[in-house]
Amino acid sequence: MKKQFAVIGLGNFGYYLASELFQKGHEVLGIDINPRQVQEIRDQVSRAVIADATDLQALRELELETMDAVVVSIGSVLNSSILATLNVKDLGVKRVVAKAVSNAHGRILQKIGADDIYFPEKDIALTAAQRLDNPNVLDYLPFMEGYSIAELAPPKAFIGKSLIELDLINKHGIQVVAIKEMVPENVVMIPTGRFVVKDSDVLVLLGPDKALTGLKE
Repeated sequence: MKKQFAVIGLGNFGYYLASELFQKGHEVLGIDINPRQVQEIRDQVSRAVIADATDLQALRELELETMDAVVVSIGSVLNSSILATLNVKDLGVKRVVAKAVSNAHGRILQKIGADDIYFPEKDIALTAAQRLDNPNVLDYLPFMEGYSIAELAPPKAFIGKSLIELDLINKHGIQVVAIKEMVPENVVMIPTGRFVVKDSDVLVLLGPDKALTGLKE
């Protein structure tokens, strides 16, 4: 289903987010105060405009309240990020998503009404740390405080065993939510205990951070 999005701030994060949403078939409005940033993304989105997001009247003319969601991707200038988020909320946008560069920044954005807050640099750092710490971890996503979702290449001890034999839920509190089979390509959602793990599989796990980290041991 096609949706309408606006992305305010077309730096690296905003550029890739806006262009990817457009590639997925959505209508995307890119907004930045910098003409060069707007010019660079013009062919990668539905429409790109030069506007100052700290100017409420300038945003009002863009009819952002009709969007399914507006992303405020201004990170380097905190005052601009905060004011832009406040302006978007004042316009009555259904869903406001904001990028934060620190925990304090995120708390402020939450206080003024941002519905979702992203910490892209923090998330990338956590993923990199997990992969450096445990090479079997292919991807990592914080889920909630103390819990994460991780993609794991099965350790040697897992290969040839069924999920019921591994018993990860009872031994470690880890739930296998999906398995990506590479040969042939297939995704098994909520696999049963009879599923036998192969060396070409990728396990998608949900569980406590400590337990996920402990799998390497």
